[in-house]
Amino acid sequence: MNIRLSRSIVGEAEAQAVRRVLIEDGYLGMGTEVRLFEEELAVYLNRAPEHVIAVNSGTAALHLAVQAMVEPGCEVLVPSLTFVASFQSISAAGCVPVACDAREDNAIIDLEDAKTRITPRTRAIMPVHYASNPAGLEAIYEFARKHKLRVIEDAAHAFGCRHKGRRIGSFGDVICFSFDGIKNITCGEGGCIVTVDPEVARRCRDARLLAVQNDTQARYSGARSWDFDVNDQGYRYHMSNLMAAIGRVQLSRLENEFAPKRTRLAAIYRERLADLHDIAFFQNDPEDEIVPHIAPVRVLHGRRDRVKADLAEAGIPTGIHYKPNHLLRRYGGGKSSLPTTERLYSELMTLPLHPGLSEDQIEHICALLRKALAIL
Repeated sequence: MNIRLSRSIVGEAEAQAVRRVLIEDGYLGMGTEVRLFEEELAVYLNRAPEHVIAVNSGTAALHLAVQAMVEPGCEVLVPSLTFVASFQSISAAGCVPVACDAREDNAIIDLEDAKTRITPRTRAIMPVHYASNPAGLEAIYEFARKHKLRVIEDAAHAFGCRHKGRRIGSFGDVICFSFDGIKNITCGEGGCIVTVDPEVARRCRDARLLAVQNDTQARYSGARSWDFDVNDQGYRYHMSNLMAAIGRVQLSRLENEFAPKRTRLAAIYRERLADLHDIAFFQNDPEDEIVPHIAPVRVLHGRRDRVKADLAEAGIPTGIHYKPNHLLRRYGGGKSSLPTTERLYSELMTLPLHPGLSEDQIEHICALLRKALAIL
Protein backbone atom coordinates (compact mmCIF):
# COMPACT_ATOMS: atom_id res chain seq x y z
CA MET A 1 0.00 0.00 0.00
CA ASN A 2 3.07 2.29 0.11
CA ILE A 3 2.11 3.68 3.51
CA ARG A 4 4.28 6.43 4.99
CA LEU A 5 4.41 7.49 8.63
CA SER A 6 3.96 11.16 7.69
CA ARG A 7 4.30 13.31 4.60
CA SER A 8 3.74 16.74 3.11
CA ILE A 9 0.40 17.20 1.36
CA VAL A 10 1.04 19.76 -1.38
CA GLY A 11 -0.20 20.04 -4.94
CA GLU A 12 -0.88 22.27 -7.91
CA ALA A 13 -2.12 25.22 -5.84
CA GLU A 14 1.11 25.36 -3.86
CA ALA A 15 3.14 24.95 -7.06
CA GLN A 16 1.29 27.85 -8.68
CA ALA A 17 1.87 30.02 -5.59
CA VAL A 18 5.61 29.33 -5.74
CA ARG A 19 5.63 30.01 -9.49
CA ARG A 20 3.91 33.34 -8.88
CA VAL A 21 6.69 34.39 -6.50
CA LEU A 22 9.42 33.10 -8.81
CA ILE A 23 8.11 34.53 -12.07
CA GLU A 24 5.81 37.44 -11.24
CA ASP A 25 7.32 38.80 -8.04
CA GLY A 26 10.95 37.79 -8.52
CA TYR A 27 11.94 38.61 -4.95
CA LEU A 28 12.49 35.38 -3.03
CA GLY A 29 13.50 36.78 0.37
CA MET A 30 11.27 38.26 3.05
CA GLY A 31 8.78 40.70 1.56
CA THR A 32 5.13 41.24 0.72
CA GLU A 33 4.22 37.54 0.68
CA VAL A 34 5.44 37.16 4.27
CA ARG A 35 3.43 40.20 5.34
CA LEU A 36 0.30 38.76 3.73
CA PHE A 37 0.84 35.39 5.39
CA GLU A 38 1.23 37.05 8.78
CA GLU A 39 -1.95 39.03 8.19
CA GLU A 40 -3.88 35.89 7.22
CA LEU A 41 -2.54 34.01 10.25
CA ALA A 42 -3.62 36.94 12.42
CA VAL A 43 -7.17 36.80 11.03
CA TYR A 44 -7.29 33.02 11.57
CA LEU A 45 -6.10 33.41 15.18
CA ASN A 46 -8.18 36.53 15.88
CA ARG A 47 -5.04 38.53 16.58
CA ALA A 48 -3.70 41.83 15.32
CA PRO A 49 -1.10 41.49 12.52
CA GLU A 50 1.64 42.93 14.74
CA HIS A 51 1.11 40.00 17.14
CA VAL A 52 2.30 37.42 14.57
CA ILE A 53 5.98 37.05 13.63
CA ALA A 54 6.78 34.52 10.88
CA VAL A 55 10.16 32.78 11.02
CA ASN A 56 11.93 29.97 9.18
CA SER A 57 11.24 27.14 11.67
CA GLY A 58 9.39 26.25 14.83
CA THR A 59 12.74 25.90 16.57
CA ALA A 60 13.65 29.46 15.58
CA ALA A 61 10.30 30.61 17.01
CA LEU A 62 11.03 28.97 20.35
CA HIS A 63 14.62 30.24 20.42
CA LEU A 64 13.60 33.85 19.78
CA ALA A 65 10.78 33.66 22.30
CA VAL A 66 13.09 32.38 25.04
CA GLN A 67 15.75 34.96 24.20
CA ALA A 68 13.17 37.75 24.31
CA MET A 69 11.77 36.70 27.70
CA VAL A 70 14.41 34.94 29.80
CA GLU A 71 17.78 36.25 30.94
CA PRO A 72 20.83 34.10 30.10
CA GLY A 73 21.67 31.70 32.90
CA CYS A 74 18.09 31.47 34.12
CA GLU A 75 15.95 28.34 34.02
CA VAL A 76 12.94 27.20 31.99
CA LEU A 77 10.74 24.30 33.11
CA VAL A 78 10.03 21.97 30.17
CA PRO A 79 8.76 18.39 29.85
CA SER A 80 11.46 15.91 28.94
CA LEU A 81 9.06 14.07 26.61
CA THR A 82 9.38 16.40 23.63
CA PHE A 83 11.46 16.79 20.51
CA VAL A 84 15.00 17.99 21.22
CA ALA A 85 14.13 21.31 19.54
CA SER A 86 12.39 22.44 22.75
CA PHE A 87 15.55 21.92 24.79
CA GLN A 88 17.90 23.25 22.10
CA SER A 89 15.91 26.45 21.82
CA ILE A 90 16.33 27.08 25.55
CA SER A 91 20.04 26.31 25.69
CA ALA A 92 20.65 28.28 22.46
CA ALA A 93 19.35 31.37 24.29
CA GLY A 94 21.92 30.80 27.02
CA CYS A 95 19.29 29.51 29.42
CA VAL A 96 18.95 26.21 31.30
CA PRO A 97 16.23 23.70 30.37
CA VAL A 98 14.96 21.95 33.50
CA ALA A 99 13.54 18.55 32.53
CA CYS A 100 10.19 17.73 34.14
CA ASP A 101 8.19 14.52 34.27
CA ALA A 102 5.04 13.91 32.23
CA ARG A 103 1.52 12.97 33.22
CA GLU A 104 0.69 9.37 32.39
CA ASP A 105 -2.83 10.15 31.13
CA ASN A 106 -1.90 12.68 28.43
CA ALA A 107 1.92 13.09 28.34
CA ILE A 108 1.82 16.83 29.14
CA ILE A 109 4.00 18.41 31.81
CA ASP A 110 3.38 17.17 35.36
CA LEU A 111 2.95 20.35 37.39
CA GLU A 112 3.44 18.56 40.70
CA ASP A 113 6.85 17.42 39.52
CA ALA A 114 7.59 20.84 37.99
CA LYS A 115 6.84 22.52 41.32
CA THR A 116 9.64 20.57 42.99
CA ARG A 117 12.12 21.86 40.39
CA ILE A 118 11.51 25.60 40.85
CA THR A 119 14.54 27.53 42.06
CA PRO A 120 15.27 31.25 42.48
CA ARG A 121 16.55 31.18 38.86
CA THR A 122 13.32 29.81 37.33
CA ARG A 123 11.79 32.36 34.98
CA ALA A 124 9.48 30.51 32.57
CA ILE A 125 7.59 27.32 31.83
CA MET A 126 7.39 25.79 28.35
CA PRO A 127 4.38 23.47 28.13
CA VAL A 128 4.41 21.22 25.07
CA HIS A 129 1.08 20.38 23.43
CA TYR A 130 2.13 16.78 22.93
CA ALA A 131 0.29 15.06 20.07
CA SER A 132 -1.70 18.29 19.56
CA ASN A 133 -3.27 18.05 23.03
CA PRO A 134 -3.67 21.43 24.81
CA ALA A 135 -5.07 19.85 27.98
CA GLY A 136 -4.48 21.55 31.29
CA LEU A 137 -3.77 25.05 29.99
CA GLU A 138 -5.74 26.77 32.75
CA ALA A 139 -3.75 24.89 35.38
CA ILE A 140 -0.49 25.75 33.62
CA TYR A 141 -1.29 29.45 33.51
CA GLU A 142 -2.44 29.44 37.13
CA PHE A 143 0.83 27.68 38.05
CA ALA A 144 2.74 30.36 36.15
CA ARG A 145 0.87 33.20 37.87
CA LYS A 146 1.44 31.66 41.29
CA HIS A 147 5.17 31.30 40.72
CA LYS A 148 5.59 34.51 38.67
CA LEU A 149 6.70 32.70 35.49
CA ARG A 150 6.27 33.54 31.82
CA VAL A 151 4.63 30.92 29.61
CA ILE A 152 6.08 29.92 26.23
CA GLU A 153 3.74 27.39 24.62
CA ASP A 154 5.46 24.89 22.34
CA ALA A 155 2.45 24.47 20.07
CA ALA A 156 4.38 22.88 17.20
CA HIS A 157 1.79 20.06 17.03
CA ALA A 158 -1.28 22.15 17.77
CA PHE A 159 -1.96 24.54 14.89
CA GLY A 160 -5.70 24.49 14.21
CA CYS A 161 -6.64 23.03 17.60
CA ARG A 162 -9.17 24.60 19.95
CA HIS A 163 -9.11 24.60 23.75
CA LYS A 164 -12.58 25.04 25.23
CA GLY A 165 -13.77 26.76 22.09
CA ARG A 166 -10.76 29.05 21.55
CA ARG A 167 -8.08 28.42 18.94
CA ILE A 168 -4.61 27.76 20.27
CA GLY A 169 -2.72 30.96 19.55
CA SER A 170 -5.77 33.20 20.00
CA PHE A 171 -5.00 33.59 23.71
CA GLY A 172 -2.09 33.12 26.08
CA ASP A 173 1.33 34.65 26.75
CA VAL A 174 3.62 33.52 23.90
CA ILE A 175 2.72 30.70 21.51
CA CYS A 176 5.14 29.12 19.02
CA PHE A 177 4.00 27.12 15.99
CA SER A 178 5.88 24.97 13.48
CA PHE A 179 5.09 24.82 9.77
CA ASP A 180 7.66 22.23 8.76
CA GLY A 181 7.06 19.66 6.07
CA ILE A 182 4.80 17.30 8.04
CA LYS A 183 2.91 19.62 10.38
CA ASN A 184 -0.82 20.40 10.20
CA ILE A 185 0.06 23.07 7.63
CA THR A 186 3.46 23.47 6.03
CA CYS A 187 5.59 26.16 4.44
CA GLY A 188 8.18 23.52 3.50
CA GLU A 189 9.94 24.84 6.58
CA GLY A 190 8.68 27.62 8.80
CA GLY A 191 7.07 28.70 12.03
CA CYS A 192 5.72 31.70 13.86
CA ILE A 193 5.59 33.43 17.23
CA VAL A 194 2.28 34.82 18.49
CA THR A 195 2.16 37.30 21.37
CA VAL A 196 0.32 40.42 22.51
CA ASP A 197 3.38 41.53 24.50
CA PRO A 198 4.68 44.45 22.39
CA GLU A 199 8.24 44.26 23.71
CA VAL A 200 8.53 40.51 23.12
CA ALA A 201 7.07 40.98 19.63
CA ARG A 202 9.50 43.79 18.86
CA ARG A 203 12.51 41.83 20.04
CA CYS A 204 11.50 38.72 18.08
CA ARG A 205 10.68 40.75 14.97
CA ASP A 206 14.09 42.44 14.98
CA ALA A 207 16.06 39.35 16.03
CA ARG A 208 14.80 37.29 13.09
CA LEU A 209 16.56 39.84 10.84
CA LEU A 210 19.95 39.85 12.57
CA ALA A 211 18.55 42.32 15.13
CA VAL A 212 18.63 45.15 12.59
CA GLN A 213 16.23 47.59 14.22
CA ASN A 214 12.89 48.03 12.46
CA ASP A 215 14.07 46.24 9.31
CA THR A 216 10.75 44.40 9.02
CA GLN A 217 8.87 47.38 7.55
CA ALA A 218 11.56 47.94 4.94
CA ARG A 219 11.45 44.28 3.90
CA TYR A 220 7.65 44.35 3.60
CA SER A 221 7.95 47.11 0.99
CA GLY A 222 10.72 45.37 -0.93
CA ALA A 223 13.42 47.67 0.42
CA ARG A 224 16.39 47.23 2.76
CA SER A 225 17.69 49.16 5.76
CA TRP A 226 21.08 50.71 4.93
CA ASP A 227 21.66 53.07 7.83
CA PHE A 228 20.72 51.10 10.94
CA ASP A 229 21.70 50.17 14.46
CA VAL A 230 21.95 46.82 16.27
CA ASN A 231 21.70 46.42 20.03
CA ASP A 232 20.89 42.72 20.49
CA GLN A 233 21.99 39.32 19.22
CA GLY A 234 20.10 38.42 16.07
CA TYR A 235 19.89 35.58 13.54
CA ARG A 236 18.88 34.89 9.96
CA TYR A 237 15.58 33.41 11.06
CA HIS A 238 13.21 35.30 8.77
CA MET A 239 10.69 33.53 6.55
CA SER A 240 11.06 33.83 2.76
CA ASN A 241 8.38 34.78 0.26
CA LEU A 242 8.60 31.28 -1.22
CA MET A 243 7.81 29.69 2.15
CA ALA A 244 5.01 32.15 2.86
CA ALA A 245 3.41 31.50 -0.53
CA ILE A 246 3.16 27.80 0.28
CA GLY A 247 1.89 28.58 3.78
CA ARG A 248 -0.90 30.84 2.51
CA VAL A 249 -2.29 28.04 0.33
CA GLN A 250 -1.93 25.52 3.12
CA LEU A 251 -3.79 27.78 5.55
CA SER A 252 -6.67 28.01 3.09
CA ARG A 253 -6.86 24.20 2.97
CA LEU A 254 -6.73 23.53 6.71
CA GLU A 255 -10.32 23.87 7.90
CA ASN A 256 -12.13 22.13 5.04
CA GLU A 257 -9.57 19.55 4.02
CA PHE A 258 -6.67 18.79 6.36
CA ALA A 259 -8.33 19.14 9.76
CA PRO A 260 -11.39 16.93 9.05
CA LYS A 261 -9.24 14.24 7.43
CA ARG A 262 -6.72 14.10 10.28
CA THR A 263 -9.51 14.05 12.86
CA ARG A 264 -11.40 11.25 11.11
CA LEU A 265 -8.35 9.03 10.60
CA ALA A 266 -7.32 9.40 14.25
CA ALA A 267 -10.87 8.55 15.33
CA ILE A 268 -10.75 5.30 13.35
CA TYR A 269 -7.64 4.25 15.26
CA ARG A 270 -9.42 4.86 18.56
CA GLU A 271 -12.58 3.08 17.43
CA ARG A 272 -10.87 -0.01 16.02
CA LEU A 273 -8.28 -0.46 18.77
CA ALA A 274 -10.35 0.53 21.83
CA ASP A 275 -10.96 -3.04 23.00
CA LEU A 276 -7.29 -4.13 22.98
CA HIS A 277 -5.88 -4.63 26.47
CA ASP A 278 -2.33 -4.12 25.23
CA ILE A 279 -3.04 -0.70 23.68
CA ALA A 280 -3.71 2.54 25.55
CA PHE A 281 -4.49 5.99 24.17
CA PHE A 282 -3.78 9.33 25.76
CA GLN A 283 -6.83 11.16 27.06
CA ASN A 284 -8.12 14.35 25.46
CA ASP A 285 -10.41 16.87 27.12
CA PRO A 286 -13.86 16.38 25.50
CA GLU A 287 -14.22 20.18 25.35
CA ASP A 288 -11.13 20.46 23.14
CA GLU A 289 -11.07 20.10 19.36
CA ILE A 290 -7.91 18.28 18.38
CA VAL A 291 -6.37 18.41 14.91
CA PRO A 292 -3.94 15.53 15.43
CA HIS A 293 -0.43 15.91 14.07
CA ILE A 294 0.70 12.43 15.16
CA ALA A 295 -1.06 9.28 16.36
CA PRO A 296 0.86 7.84 19.32
CA VAL A 297 -0.34 4.79 21.21
CA ARG A 298 1.09 3.03 24.22
CA VAL A 299 1.88 -0.66 23.66
CA LEU A 300 1.74 -2.17 27.13
CA HIS A 301 3.25 -5.22 28.86
CA GLY A 302 6.65 -5.00 27.18
CA ARG A 303 5.34 -5.73 23.69
CA ARG A 304 6.20 -2.48 21.91
CA ASP A 305 9.44 -3.48 20.18
CA ARG A 306 8.09 -6.79 18.90
CA VAL A 307 4.92 -5.13 17.59
CA LYS A 308 7.00 -2.44 15.84
CA ALA A 309 9.11 -5.12 14.20
CA ASP A 310 6.07 -7.10 13.03
CA LEU A 311 4.45 -3.98 11.56
CA ALA A 312 7.70 -3.04 9.80
CA GLU A 313 7.89 -6.52 8.28
CA ALA A 314 4.34 -6.01 6.99
CA GLY A 315 5.33 -2.69 5.41
CA ILE A 316 3.90 -0.38 8.08
CA PRO A 317 6.33 2.27 9.36
CA THR A 318 6.03 3.45 12.95
CA GLY A 319 7.87 6.00 15.07
CA ILE A 320 8.70 6.82 18.69
CA HIS A 321 7.85 10.36 19.79
CA TYR A 322 10.19 10.99 21.59
CA LYS A 323 13.41 9.92 23.24
CA PRO A 324 13.29 11.91 26.51
CA ASN A 325 15.73 14.79 26.56
CA HIS A 326 17.03 14.05 30.07
CA LEU A 327 18.50 10.85 28.62
CA LEU A 328 20.51 12.78 26.01
CA ARG A 329 24.14 13.42 26.90
CA ARG A 330 23.86 17.20 26.46
CA TYR A 331 20.95 17.39 28.89
CA GLY A 332 22.03 15.06 31.65
CA GLY A 333 22.56 11.65 30.08
CA GLY A 334 20.10 9.98 32.43
CA LYS A 335 21.71 11.20 35.65
CA SER A 336 18.27 12.17 36.92
CA SER A 337 15.21 9.93 36.88
CA LEU A 338 11.78 10.84 35.53
CA PRO A 339 9.88 7.58 36.08
CA THR A 340 6.65 8.30 34.21
CA THR A 341 8.46 9.74 31.20
CA GLU A 342 10.80 6.76 31.07
CA ARG A 343 7.92 4.31 31.29
CA LEU A 344 6.06 6.10 28.50
CA TYR A 345 9.20 6.07 26.37
CA SER A 346 9.36 2.29 26.66
CA GLU A 347 5.73 1.99 25.50
CA LEU A 348 5.24 4.71 22.88
CA MET A 349 4.68 3.84 19.24
CA THR A 350 3.45 6.33 16.64
CA LEU A 351 1.16 5.04 13.91
CA PRO A 352 0.96 6.54 10.39
CA LEU A 353 -1.18 9.68 10.18
CA HIS A 354 -1.47 12.33 7.45
CA PRO A 355 -4.20 13.52 5.10
CA GLY A 356 -2.76 11.48 2.24
CA LEU A 357 -3.87 8.24 3.89
CA SER A 358 -7.24 6.67 3.14
CA GLU A 359 -9.65 5.22 5.66
CA ASP A 360 -9.05 1.80 4.10
CA GLN A 361 -5.33 2.14 4.80
CA ILE A 362 -6.03 3.00 8.44
CA GLU A 363 -8.31 -0.05 8.67
CA HIS A 364 -5.50 -2.15 7.18
CA ILE A 365 -3.01 -0.84 9.75
CA CYS A 366 -5.43 -1.59 12.59
CA ALA A 367 -5.96 -5.15 11.32
CA LEU A 368 -2.21 -5.75 11.15
CA LEU A 369 -1.71 -4.32 14.63
CA ARG A 370 -4.43 -6.56 16.03
CA LYS A 371 -2.83 -9.54 14.29
CA ALA A 372 0.60 -8.70 15.69
CA LEU A 373 -0.75 -8.53 19.23
CA ALA A 374 -2.76 -11.75 18.81
CA ILE A 375 0.29 -13.85 17.92
CA LEU A 376 2.54 -12.58 20.73
